[in-house]
Amino acid sequence: MKFKYLIYITIIGFLFSCKPEVDEFSLSSGSADFSTYVSIGNSLTAGYASGSLFRSGQESSYPSILAMQFQKVGGGNFVQPLMEGEFGILPGKLKLGYSTDCLGTTSLAPVPDQGQLDAIAPIGYTVNNMGVPGAKSFHLLAPGYGSLAGVPLGLANPYYARFASSEQATVIGDAIAMAPTFYSLWIGNNDVLGYATSGGVGDTITGINTFAYALNTIITAMNATGAKGVIANIPDVTAIPFFTTVPYNALVLTQQAQVDALNAAYGPLGITFNLGQNGLIIADANAPAGLRQIKSNELVLLTVPQDSIKCAGWGSQVPIPDQYVLTEAEINNVQNAVSAYNSTISQLASQFGLAHVDMNGKMNDLKNGLVYNGETFTSTFVTGNSFSLDGVHLTPKGYALVANFFIEAINQKFGATLPTANLVEYPANELP
Repeated sequence: MKFKYLIYITIIGFLFSCKPEVDEFSLSSGSADFSTYVSIGNSLTAGYASGSLFRSGQESSYPSILAMQFQKVGGGNFVQPLMEGEFGILPGKLKLGYSTDCLGTTSLAPVPDQGQLDAIAPIGYTVNNMGVPGAKSFHLLAPGYGSLAGVPLGLANPYYARFASSEQATVIGDAIAMAPTFYSLWIGNNDVLGYATSGGVGDTITGINTFAYALNTIITAMNATGAKGVIANIPDVTAIPFFTTVPYNALVLTQQAQVDALNAAYGPLGITFNLGQNGLIIADANAPAGLRQIKSNELVLLTVPQDSIKCAGWGSQVPIPDQYVLTEAEINNVQNAVSAYNSTISQLASQFGLAHVDMNGKMNDLKNGLVYNGETFTSTFVTGNSFSLDGVHLTPKGYALVANFFIEAINQKFGATLPTANLVEYPANELP
């Protein structure tokens, strides 16, 4: 990044000649020491994007961007467990491509991006970026979470297995072994995200006592090394494109005969339909006949099969299965957990003298559009600059924005004058 010199010319009476004075913007680490920076977290820390963890995504992770800014004030090398290629160790990567639906309509949409996967094998060197996709708060304390032998048994995390120092290592133990002078911590999203992305049926929300114990233990251990740090709170996961892209009233009726047939079928249940947009029919074990019409404040997940809605009667003749819907009660469960987590994070940040990033507030700003350094960021799927094609993780540009939020909090807490990253240097979702 280039910095402009500010030139001030002062004329003082007849006794002094005209003389230019250069006042250079001074970069400083303040009271922080960035010589050994370690990042701790989950997929958002690792640089996961568009359904996978791959090399170029890792290179645009927010800790990598932070480390580049730290190096301008004495920060050291920042090593990541980089993949060899662009497809990661597990299938699932997405790209923008052209897809034809069951009605024969072709449009631009996320489609599978297939290629050679990396092997799940130890990389053989220590790393500074300890972001582990899939990790919950308490996983960072679990011995064997990176056991290579445990991966095929479903007992360990394949991403951590790549860089764990031993079969019984813990993420926090490996972080402490790096003798950090500064650390970032962003953990807790997965403690509630798995429940939300499964429609409340495929996972459980981590209890607040477990979460608070894990975070207190992690921060206590990290601060015992003498390191200073920054912590981010948890965004409301129900505000991300994974939950907000498919409208609740996606059932569009264009013929009166359709309306009449549905009203005849659902009239006894008190459900009515009209021409135009209508609320979808969803499964609900607590409702009469095990189904009902979705409420306007409930959410349909991005993973719902679109062709099933368009051509197989899902949402009209067939109720949408529970795993594709987040109901009002489930949304309350998610938001109550996030509120409790964030209260704990705020308390611990104050107690341990950490810089605090209100990522929840920042991400909520995206719903109405956030202008930062002349660029507009929204939570709109694909085109909003912020979120990648899985609707959960960020684009490189989104990660750069997050890095700048971290920098602002660090500067304020530790009296540093770190420059923010140039967002223009980072892409959003790339068109085919």
